[in-house]
Amino acid sequence: MTQEELNYDVVVVGAGPAGLSAAIRLKQLTQQRGQDISVCVVEKASEIGGHIISGAVLQPTALNELIPDWLNAPPPLTTPVRKDMFYWLTTKKSVRLPTPGPMNNHGNYIVSLSQLCRWLAQKAEGYGVEIYPGFAAADVIFNHQDKVGGIITGPQGLDKNGQKTSLYQPGVRINATYTLFAEGCRGSLSEQLMKKFNLRRRSDPQTYAIGLKELWEIPEALHKSGLVVHTVGWPLDHATYGGSFVYHLDKKLIALGLVVGLDYRNPHLNPYQELQRFKTHPLIRPVLEQGRRLAYGARALNEGGWQSIPQLTFAGGAIIGCAAGFLNVPKIKGTHTAMKSGMLAAEAVADALLQSKKSASALEFPILTEYPKKLKKSWVFKELKRVRNIRPAFRLGLLGGIAYAAFDHYLLRGRTFWTFRNHHDHEHMFLAAQAPKIVYPKPDGRLTFDLMSSVYLSNTMHEENQPCHLKLKDADVPVQYNLALYDAPEQRYCPAGVYEIVAEDSKPRLRINAQNCIHCKTCDIKDPGQNIVWTTPQGGGGPGYSEM
Repeated sequence: MTQEELNYDVVVVGAGPAGLSAAIRLKQLTQQRGQDISVCVVEKASEIGGHIISGAVLQPTALNELIPDWLNAPPPLTTPVRKDMFYWLTTKKSVRLPTPGPMNNHGNYIVSLSQLCRWLAQKAEGYGVEIYPGFAAADVIFNHQDKVGGIITGPQGLDKNGQKTSLYQPGVRINATYTLFAEGCRGSLSEQLMKKFNLRRRSDPQTYAIGLKELWEIPEALHKSGLVVHTVGWPLDHATYGGSFVYHLDKKLIALGLVVGLDYRNPHLNPYQELQRFKTHPLIRPVLEQGRRLAYGARALNEGGWQSIPQLTFAGGAIIGCAAGFLNVPKIKGTHTAMKSGMLAAEAVADALLQSKKSASALEFPILTEYPKKLKKSWVFKELKRVRNIRPAFRLGLLGGIAYAAFDHYLLRGRTFWTFRNHHDHEHMFLAAQAPKIVYPKPDGRLTFDLMSSVYLSNTMHEENQPCHLKLKDADVPVQYNLALYDAPEQRYCPAGVYEIVAEDSKPRLRINAQNCIHCKTCDIKDPGQNIVWTTPQGGGGPGYSEM
């Protein structure tokens, strides 16, 4: 079959907040200038927002700039924050503490990020942006000078052995003058580009956490619309970075979850089980006991901050949003910074396209050097630079990290002449023999649940007869290295039961249940041997989030 080929001025990979903001801003600018440019957004989920998950409390700074009148017809499930509460948890008790300054949410909104993206997509289409869900960008197009010239979507209709079936369709080649990669945290093509062009040569490694979330409906008497609760301490030990959130949306809905830094040391730790334990705390249990769980999901998030932002541009394109890593960890927010990065990249693209049309040689399209320049002058870089040392300081432990954070924020106000360095998360793990085992209680089916019932609530779907999208560099490493030294931690850090050690002819082997994958990317990050490579499955597969 011949490969279909499409041509656009700009293609955006990923219909998250950054990608959609970039597409909208591009159209706004070019329409103001009388430019006629074509913009295409490709999204690997079967519908917009289907793979989007976050807490989430939105700081509306970037949204106010992008769509000033957005509150006249806001996205569904948008609730103004009315009260903040912050607790230190022990096994049985909770101590309310003053809310840290960066976590003050006055003027912010509790949102469903998947619903926000659907709303942004409608705005983008209103400007003339073409959006194609269900098409995963699988490869980058390079010309003979290594200039990025667009992307190729993954083929459809391959069986599990990679052979063509009767439903086979080759991937679509989408050529573009500029390509913006907005794949979200640990984007597969973004990571390839960083390695190919050595974009991290002047930055620290990116660091990550895993965020796990459940959506509950609770009795009206217990619901407090606009309440934001954060906790630190139990169920995590003091050497493990993390914390919880409970956000009260409208319609008797609450979003609750746990974030665990992926630099955790104990290979026996299970983030999913820690979330289940969290719900049994006396502060949380009464809120949930008469409620009903509606949804579950998980996703990795960037935590490296200012010192881990890579070089953002290369010939033919740029990396935007969480694919680059703009999360403000002390604020626990990254949507506003991701959106702003997309908007600034769009401004650079619009200027470059206008400049090229005025140039004597219309074939010369400059590298988007104005994008990082604009970013460095913006509130995004100022905000991230000011808090750059707070997350790395938690290597001192919970108490040491909190003490340093207070010292840095309230006394120094982020004006330090030093910068703490970041290191790869997988390097921190202890050997299994050196770490205490953790015994987790059995689920009760009412407040706590087994993993597979949770995966069911994520609406995850993959065609079983397709190539496994989770690749092993060396098939011997899972048993000979991970199992032997670390007790196969992939069985625990994966929040969807994708990896399990099974006996085959009385010998252990790793089984990969790729159909369970909820695209969190944790395996690509935390694997101690760095042996797992996450790639895009056939288009449309993955979770199906509706209100996450």
